[in-house]
Amino acid sequence: MFENLIYGFHVAFLPNNLLFCAIGVLVGTLVGVLPGIGPIGAMALLLPATFKATPAASLIMLAGIWYGAQYGGSTTSILVNIPGEATSVMTCLDGHQMARQGRAGPALGIAAWGSFIAGTFSVIGLMLVALPLAKGALRFGPPEYFSLMCAGLMILTYLAQKSVLKALMMALVGLILGTVGLDILTGLPRFTFGIPELVDGVGISPMAMGLFGIAEVFESLERPGNAEILQTRVTHLYPSLKDWAASKWAIARGTVLGFLLGILPGGGAILATFVSYAVEKKVSKHPEEFGKGAIEGVAGPESANNAAAGGALIPLLSLGIPHNVIMAMLYASLIIHGVQPGPLLIRSHPDIFWGLVASMYVGNMMLLVLNLPLIGLWVKILSIPSKVLFPLILLFCLIGAYSINVDIFDVYVMIFFGIAGYLMRRYGYEVAPLVLAFVLGPRLEQALRQSLLISHGSFMIFITRPISAVAMGCAFLLLISNLLPFIRKRREVYEKFEE
Repeated sequence: MFENLIYGFHVAFLPNNLLFCAIGVLVGTLVGVLPGIGPIGAMALLLPATFKATPAASLIMLAGIWYGAQYGGSTTSILVNIPGEATSVMTCLDGHQMARQGRAGPALGIAAWGSFIAGTFSVIGLMLVALPLAKGALRFGPPEYFSLMCAGLMILTYLAQKSVLKALMMALVGLILGTVGLDILTGLPRFTFGIPELVDGVGISPMAMGLFGIAEVFESLERPGNAEILQTRVTHLYPSLKDWAASKWAIARGTVLGFLLGILPGGGAILATFVSYAVEKKVSKHPEEFGKGAIEGVAGPESANNAAAGGALIPLLSLGIPHNVIMAMLYASLIIHGVQPGPLLIRSHPDIFWGLVASMYVGNMMLLVLNLPLIGLWVKILSIPSKVLFPLILLFCLIGAYSINVDIFDVYVMIFFGIAGYLMRRYGYEVAPLVLAFVLGPRLEQALRQSLLISHGSFMIFITRPISAVAMGCAFLLLISNLLPFIRKRREVYEKFEE
């Protein structure tokens, strides 16, 4: 493993890969600082820019945006009381209160150091867990993959923030959209409606830019103007010994919780921050201080969300299963470059796996340098008015969509999904299940049809094989547990109506 890591640093320190890593973490921090487009939209915007790069450079940059946004999100949470990222929601509670008390510096400092420590340990965990998991995954065949992906989709709807039924509906829409194009066995076009551009299917980049970039701009236009930035001098960025003493166990617990929960399908990083904050409040000797400026309330969640970024990569790199929408973008990037994520990735493309692992060490060092000395710059960027920022985002989306294939049709696709994404947000339909199901759809269909060919059309193959049966059973139980509250609520309404 040590020799492989040395090889990874050799790949990461190639000038091209080092540049892509720097661009990724810088863009990620900027995206985290600016409430709005988010890392998914930024990854969708920059995905076309990686088409001419190597697969390793592409993955290094996109991953840098992902974990860089976790760092940047703490800045707006602490200074403006607006989470730059969904994973920074819990940081607002105590971080902003610390800033109002004149302790913005220690809050930002412990967030940056906690993120660095957690990010470093999560990369070590990634190395230790991904390799044995990939070896075990070599026993998986098409039935096991189909059942695992079904379970993943069910877990995603289970962790849906709004209506479970609406999340299921969006997942089904994503699966249908994934079938547009050529049939994987017969090679005949399907659901193209006579449009030649749809023969290759719906592009993931225009779809993601529309659903996350354009739709976010439309939704942001309905909100009030720029938030008022706390006018305070940011000093003492390096936490005191007292702050370290109060935060050390919060960082340790947040790192472990974040890494373990990050592996789970769905909103692992978001869930990790909530759990970390709840644990810190539970174990604290002074729980009444939480919400009033407790530094543990910043250190725990900020460590958890960065540790979750490393844990989230394990199912993607070991099993080839993207279990959230961020991983779906990384999955799409690898597929575009002709690389199949899964158990053979580490053996077939060691430069990609070990280069990514080593780049995360390097990227975490870069982020520490970016987040502490450049706080003043991020504060100034926060003051950019919406009337300037939103047209720029729209312009980048249009340029990005057109540059993929130099085809105006991709721009129309992006605009269509932008309007659809805005309407979905307005009426409570979540976007993440749709995108994840869209990315998983072709592989889900391929695994299903391969399994049925092996079994000569018998669906019993998913039950007679042990791993497949367990995964399918988990998917069924998750579906039932999702629907039971809805059925119970409907029954109560019906009983009241009868009375």
